[in-house]
Amino acid sequence: MSESYGVIAAIVVLGLLGLVGAFALNKALTITYPTADKLKTYESGVDPVGEGWAQVHIRYYLFAYLYVIFAVDAVYLFPWATIFAELGVATLIEMFVFLAFVAVGLLYAYRKGILSWT
Repeated sequence: MSESYGVIAAIVVLGLLGLVGAFALNKALTITYPTADKLKTYESGVDPVGEGWAQVHIRYYLFAYLYVIFAVDAVYLFPWATIFAELGVATLIEMFVFLAFVAVGLLYAYRKGILSWT
């Protein structure tokens, strides 16, 4: 039993050594010439103007959360559907329970008016 832990420990150590080696090699081979223009804040091709603070409406975050919910739903639903015939009726019931939870969340968002953009 302890031999299998030794193999796992060796793999972890080799992986960490490879990671540290890759970072060290990157640092050793990189040539940088920092200038004032290179150190200036830059995003999406737009020069920064004014302060960096801007107020964002909460509606955008709610839509982001809804997207995450449905993306996670897709991550579980599509692989399940590809092997549905092999899994049986019990997993069908479990998937309908999962989809019911997602539907209740969508219904709640609709009733609260979150899905209306205006």
